[in-house]
Parts: sequence; C-alpha cells; structure tokens
Amino acid sequence: MEKTPILEVKDLKTYFYLEGNKVAKAVDGVDFQIYPGETVALVGESGSGKSITSLSIMKLIDKPGKIEGGSILFSGTDLISLTEKQMTKIRGNDMAMIFQEPMTALNPVFTIGNQIMESLRKHQKISKKEAYIKAVELLKIVGFPRAEETIREYPHQLSGGMRQRAMIAIALSCNPKLLIADEPTTALDATIQAQILTLLDEMKEKFHMSILLITHDLGIVAEHADRVMVMYGGQIVESTSVERLFENPLHPYTRGLLESLPSIDREVERLGAIKGIVPPAFNFPKGCRFSDRCPYAMEECHQSNPKLLEIETNHQARCFLYKESV
Repeated sequence: MEKTPILEVKDLKTYFYLEGNKVAKAVDGVDFQIYPGETVALVGESGSGKSITSLSIMKLIDKPGKIEGGSILFSGTDLISLTEKQMTKIRGNDMAMIFQEPMTALNPVFTIGNQIMESLRKHQKISKKEAYIKAVELLKIVGFPRAEETIREYPHQLSGGMRQRAMIAIALSCNPKLLIADEPTTALDATIQAQILTLLDEMKEKFHMSILLITHDLGIVAEHADRVMVMYGGQIVESTSVERLFENPLHPYTRGLLESLPSIDREVERLGAIKGIVPPAFNFPKGCRFSDRCPYAMEECHQSNPKLLEIETNHQARCFLYKESV
C-alpha cells in the first residue's frame, strides 16, 4: 500500500447555525486518512456525524451549515480552498458519492441512460454516441442483464436494488479515485444488500479506487472494510484495523456497539444495549461526549474532553481510561 494518502482530513469542523443562537457542532475536529486501494469504514449510530462528514468532503453542505475549519486534502489539493466551479471538476469525476436513498438521488424525469451520459459528457468531453456506448457498458458491469433496455428506463421503473446499481454506474462512470458510499444498502433486503456490497468490492478492484464506506452495521464492516473509524458526537472515538477492533475494542462506545450484536456461538443470549440516545449536536454534555451514557465515566470525564491518542500501535482511542498507558 502506498504511503501517500489519497484523502487526508485534518481538524474538520462543520457547524449548523440554528434558531435561538444554537450551534450544532455536527462534525467537530475530525482527522483521518484514506490510502489508495483501501476500504475505510466510518461507523456509529444515527446522529453521530457520519453523513455530514461525507457531505463536507464533497463540499455539499448547505445553509444553515458551514465548514468552519480544517482541511480536506484530496490528492494533495485542499478542497476547502476551491471555488464551486473548481470543485465541480473534481466532484463526480475524481471523487464520487453513492447516496443512501437512490430514489431521491436519481432525477425522476430523466432516463437512467441520460443521467449516466450527462456525467460522462461533462467530465470526459466525449460525443453523445461514445457516451451511450460507455453507459451501456457500465450498466452491464454493474449487473444489468438487459442494459440496452434499462438505459431507456426511468428510476421509478427499477427495483430498489437496481436503482442502487444505477447509482453505482453513475458514480463509476469517470473512474473515480475515491468513492464515498453513504449507507449504500439502506432499505434493501439481505440478499440484495450482499450483492451490492460484493459489487462495490469488485468495482474497487476493477477501477483501482479507494472507498469510504459509511454504515451503522458492524457486520458489513467485518466483511468489507480494511480499517474502521468509530464516530460519536461529531468526533472519531476509535480508529484501527477491522481485525483489531473486533478482537480488542478500546473505547466503551465501541464495546457497547459490539455487545449489541447477536452471536451464532450461543443458543440464547441477552443482547447488550447502550443506555440513552445520541444527544443533539447543539447539546453535547460537558467533557467527554459519551460521558452521560458511559458505564465507566469518572469525574474527569464530565469535566474535559479526551484527545484521540494512539494507545497501541495503529490503534487510537479517545478515552481517559488509557491515559496511564500513553
């Protein structure tokens, strides 16, 4: 694996300015890297900041949201410093995104073919005929058995799984270096979910790209990711390889997530549960953001927020339980 990251996010802060002078710190000081050819998973409960992180990377944050600080280095270029016109040349071309609900991401009044061809003609400057031929080829690659017919169909004529395949075809049309997949299997049944995730793995190999896989499902992480970052309260609380996370989770939040998973090793079991809910981003507790839900919380946890530190080799955690070992 190459040493230079394809994406390097440093101290990213994305805030939303709400009524009553409330500030929702949806992403608050996030750091991570993604290297060429790897799949990195970003996991956490709903409301932890995963999707806002991905939208920030794509620079798709609308008012009242704003990227307030940090840098997003993509192939050495800081995306935050780019104008919208400059960003348009990268978005959909070198960097693409699959959204979690294809029915709202696809345009209902244009055919599938039109939507793939638009991306091709915009970024690759090819003729309409060339774009048509490549669009058919892409639909075949992502598993459409009758691509020539599908290219003339509209999103509502396709099943959920087929719409997601069409989204993947659009995302892959310009051979992106980085693909962001935001909950790509939401609302799909288990069989179709497995097919879509296997397809993404195959496309990663075929197109030699990196993937940022956003999910709340640790089962998906175990099967399809190389590294994993656990997110809570707008911050990364643990980061390591997939194997190490499952063998030795350090952060109490990660442990809680893993304990809530069913196991095939035992006939009868009581699943664990993390007490409470994720607090709104404008009302995080003082100190560690997990402190009011954590079974190990100490006085210090309610006073100050720990830093994300390397506790073991290539294993980082944001927790005062490990301050003695650092």
